[in-house]
Amino acid sequence: MEKRNLPERPGWRDEAVKLGFTFADMGGEPYWDETSAYRFTLQEIEQDIEAPATELHAMCREAVALVARDEAWLTRLGIPQRHWDLVAGSWAEGQPELYGRMDLAYDGTGPAKLLEYNADTPTALYESASFQWLWFEQQQAAGVLDEDCDQFNSIHEAIVARWTQICADGEDVHFAADPENPEDYATVETLAWAAREAGLGAHFTALAQIGLTDEGQFADEQSRVIGTLFKLYPWEDMLRDEFATHLQSAGARFIEPPWKAILSNKGILPLLWQMFPGHPNLLPAFFLDDVAEAMRGGSPAPAVAQAFAAAQDELARGHVLKPIFSREGAGVTIFEAGREVARTEDDSYSHHPMIVQGLAPLPAFDGFHPVLGAWIVGESCCGLGLREDRARITHNLSRFKPHFIEG
Repeated sequence: MEKRNLPERPGWRDEAVKLGFTFADMGGEPYWDETSAYRFTLQEIEQDIEAPATELHAMCREAVALVARDEAWLTRLGIPQRHWDLVAGSWAEGQPELYGRMDLAYDGTGPAKLLEYNADTPTALYESASFQWLWFEQQQAAGVLDEDCDQFNSIHEAIVARWTQICADGEDVHFAADPENPEDYATVETLAWAAREAGLGAHFTALAQIGLTDEGQFADEQSRVIGTLFKLYPWEDMLRDEFATHLQSAGARFIEPPWKAILSNKGILPLLWQMFPGHPNLLPAFFLDDVAEAMRGGSPAPAVAQAFAAAQDELARGHVLKPIFSREGAGVTIFEAGREVARTEDDSYSHHPMIVQGLAPLPAFDGFHPVLGAWIVGESCCGLGLREDRARITHNLSRFKPHFIEG
């Protein structure tokens, strides 16, 4: 793994605008940045990223199976009790999943470490699946990249195939997001584009325009009943929405399914560590309530005492505090040797329960710290997107970087 300076494609910003990639620059800074790219070997991709991410997803599904039948864990993950049947039932029924993105720390020299799993409403999909593939093809055609190079990116093809697996031929799917958020719109349009290629009907509707019919069904702004809904709206918020009482009775099928409320929750990280202690791709993780006293020299909760003792030295060297619900690095604080070294200004999620996770320091390339986004479609890893920042905590304006495989 290395970072290489490369020439930019002439006129790429004009092409981005034509393609609807209107957020390639944000806040006066580049969001898409192709002045350099990350190079990986095929072995790094296959052995250190693709295979571990697929295995981690299988482990996550085991964790969901446990939580879905355990009221104590449903409570701990902040899932409202009135919706336990909805969440657990969706898992028991085998309601299918579509996609997710695992954020990994990796520097090319050791096992990739799972930082968190964006399993419900991950964005950066258009950049990963489409625009960086266009970059790769055009840079290869221009001779900037050799003909024998490749890119770990079958995301679009995998999503098309997945739509054919989880929907009936010709089924109509509504795609809901905030139309005023260009990144969210790009994400749902990328998914809708794949759905159309799979032979499905795809209809965009603004989240705020979804209402109820007299019969209690969800409908769009044209009064079309919604049978299947992909929503870019996190389950932790949706379960607390004023319309949440109608989620079961409305008869709609949701993508992602309600059981993703378990998996898109950072509280899953302590459970994974409990189920798979010492796994090379996991970091030690605990609920702060269980170990707060121990972090100050006292005793942990009895249920985690043995696990904490095994991880105590690692946590003392470095750990991260993060809320079980948060987006774009909000509420994250990094500690090294007991001293705070980085914190995000956004504390809008910090009222939620917190977890303590071992620190996997991000590598530094030319003063930037990359995070790898391993894309899962269905149950397999099928692509990669990278974001980097000068800060040690990735946030909403962190740059997207293309990648390629060589060697």
